[in-house]
Amino acid sequence: VWIIPDDMSANFSCYRETAIKTPHVDQLAAGGVKFTNAYVTAPVCSTCRSAFITGMYQTSIGAHHHRSGRGTEKIHLPEGMKLVPQLFQEAGYHTSITGWPVRKGRLGKTDYNFEWDPSVYDGADWSGRKEGQPFFAQIQTPGGKLRGKDAGGWEKIAGAAEKALGSRTPLEAVTLPPYYPKHPDLVRDWAAYLDSVRMTDVMVGEVIARLEAEGVRDNTLVLFMTDHGISHARGKQFMYDEGLHVPLVISGPGIKAGAIRDDVVEHIDIAALSLAAAGIAIPEAMQARDILAKDYSPREAVFAARDRCDETVDHMRSVRTKDLKYIRNFLPNRPYLQPCAYKDAKSILIALRDWNDAGKLDATQKLLFRETRPPEELYDVNADPHEINNLASDPK
Repeated sequence: VWIIPDDMSANFSCYRETAIKTPHVDQLAAGGVKFTNAYVTAPVCSTCRSAFITGMYQTSIGAHHHRSGRGTEKIHLPEGMKLVPQLFQEAGYHTSITGWPVRKGRLGKTDYNFEWDPSVYDGADWSGRKEGQPFFAQIQTPGGKLRGKDAGGWEKIAGAAEKALGSRTPLEAVTLPPYYPKHPDLVRDWAAYLDSVRMTDVMVGEVIARLEAEGVRDNTLVLFMTDHGISHARGKQFMYDEGLHVPLVISGPGIKAGAIRDDVVEHIDIAALSLAAAGIAIPEAMQARDILAKDYSPREAVFAARDRCDETVDHMRSVRTKDLKYIRNFLPNRPYLQPCAYKDAKSILIALRDWNDAGKLDATQKLLFRETRPPEELYDVNADPHEINNLASDPK
């Protein structure tokens, strides 16, 4: 079972988030393995989803431009390549993809950039399987999108958290990264985002409770991951850790409880490890690796790419080890915050632009408003986890 929310970084208490409590994800981590250095290969929905459902870098299969298969020109996968659910299906598994709560007959989010056959999913819920049939189920949920883009969305998720959990995240609990100013809208938005994390945690608890009630929890591998980081000015669509770093927790048969892995892994690896756990052969061409294999040799580095997102053309690549992040900007003469209708409609971007125009940002907060970019960026992520001090031009 894959549980994959949208637009959410590792803001869970088991990942040292202190403003909120996330007991269900914490419990999943306590009963399994938690990866502290998991990264997506693309910081935007359709490209990263195209990658993890094939176990391939999106740049290898021509799916690297966001939602590029929606026009008249269609993208087709390389000859012989199959989606992960098709491989499960061919092995006798029931395959499903849904949102949560499950809506009868309504499939969950796919958002793949290429042409694909919907029959790879048998339905929207694993309850449709034959008696005794094993199942591969995906639960794709809104995650960070629950907070919306303005005060209306913030109030809606805060109200939902208050109703379900008895409280909303207090504004005074919010600690923003140093590259964001304490603008009231940014603080309120972040509090609402944390409420979306809390409600996502509730959803995880409901999924686990259902598996337990149906008597299948003990022989089910449960995987929790997000599709990329928080949708914010320096997060989603960017190559900084706010956009690329995700939680990854796996619990189930053969997984040692309470294990913590700090080696760097990629989100595409969920394809290979899931197939291996089911005893299904991993295709030779698949770039994902079974990071749970006993003979797995840890990666030295992980890679990511950002290309066109909606109408905003860009071309970035990154390499990250446990200690360093390198970013290559192939279009350095463009500003960091190019016009982007999707992002510019958010109250947080409007607030940032307003305070920049009013001269209220400090030097760190103004980094996003540079009119050009260095061709190369290099960060010591241990000493500088917020990726502020660019060392690329330092000969040392």
